[in-house]
Amino acid sequence: MSARTTRTRLFAATTVALAALSLTACEGDGVDSGAPAPAANTSVAGNTNQPSAKGGSGDAKEDTAQAPDSGKGAGAGSDAGSGSGAGSGSGAGEDQSDPGLPGKCSASDVRITAANAPRPINHLLLTATNTGSKTCALPEYPAARFGEAQSVPPVAESSKPQSLTTLAPGESGYAGVRLSSGDGSGEGGYDTQTLTIPFEDGSIARVTLPSGGVVVDSALTVTYWQTSAANALEY
Repeated sequence: MSARTTRTRLFAATTVALAALSLTACEGDGVDSGAPAPAANTSVAGNTNQPSAKGGSGDAKEDTAQAPDSGKGAGAGSDAGSGSGAGSGSGAGEDQSDPGLPGKCSASDVRITAANAPRPINHLLLTATNTGSKTCALPEYPAARFGEAQSVPPVAESSKPQSLTTLAPGESGYAGVRLSSGDGSGEGGYDTQTLTIPFEDGSIARVTLPSGGVVVDSALTVTYWQTSAANALEY
């Protein structure tokens, strides 16, 4: 074989080897450049984030689900408000029942007269007549002040009625007054021609005594107001 032929074969072999290397390099480059795996991984990562997004939506739904609870709270507040209104209505109803009861008499509502009782001796009969337009209740008893007395006389407890004496317009109540002891055993007797009877509202009734006035001593006693003159003079 000639030297020329040998060089030709070597050149051909070298060319084939270079072509093979070039093909291998191309295939390697294809593998490297075909690594869209990171892109795929990015896509997967994106998919991985999706559950989080869904989870976020779930949180929002939970907040929304709590809204009815807030509504219930508002309802409870409304109920509380209604309860308060009912309480106020009830209180108003109780207050409205009081006006049905008669008020207390004032000195301007009644006229009080005094007369000597035929018996027992040394007794006065007080008569209180309602001259007003409304029913009213007399005090428990007349806090009678004769002359310049600084205190009111004691009341006969045995004469206490079951309830206050109430007077409709034109009606009268009665009280007896024991002025002095009939046997002269009383002390500190004096003559007087004036009698005043105060009422609970601060008003004062001025009562005209029988002509010549009366004599009072330590036996002075009054009864509770009664509905009949007979009861007032029993004590």
